[in-house]
Amino acid sequence: MPATAEETNDDSTEMTANLRARLTQQPLWAFALTLYGRPEVESACLTLQDQAGVDVCELLWRCWLIRHGAVPGPTAEKGLAEALRWQREVTAPLRHLRRGLKPEAAAHTGVAKLREILKRAELQAERETLGRLERLALGGEQSLLTSAGKSAEKVLANALGLQKKTHLSTLHTLIASLDPPPGPR
Repeated sequence: MPATAEETNDDSTEMTANLRARLTQQPLWAFALTLYGRPEVESACLTLQDQAGVDVCELLWRCWLIRHGAVPGPTAEKGLAEALRWQREVTAPLRHLRRGLKPEAAAHTGVAKLREILKRAELQAERETLGRLERLALGGEQSLLTSAGKSAEKVLANALGLQKKTHLSTLHTLIASLDPPPGPR
């Protein structure tokens, strides 16, 4: 049911046209490549993935949203399960195979070539995940909520279930690499 005039305010569950425009102008894939390429970000993401079980694509998606002053709303949170299923069933097995071949690839050219093919396939699977997450965020009513006044660290830590001090420190490193949110347009 659409919000009434009295219910609609700065914390509205409806995505504003301004927010949609900002998200569209900076696609998730481009944002993810830029952020991941910054010093210490790759290491932070892989640490959270390997030590805390965080899905890096979900983490980058949530950072993209926070960067634009948003968090997933009820619709996006429900749809997230499908993207995470894809990650478990497609991306993770490719990553496992690629990592498992690393020692043998050092000694065998054919295995090294296969490992590179798996690496490209894994990257394409991650790109597909990010595309699904982007479409989910841009979906429609209740797909996003504003994050005005909320700490990025608390929002991410809660959403990703991070509680250990070392994981929170690693998350802080990642958040420090985010560009400041864009000003009002």
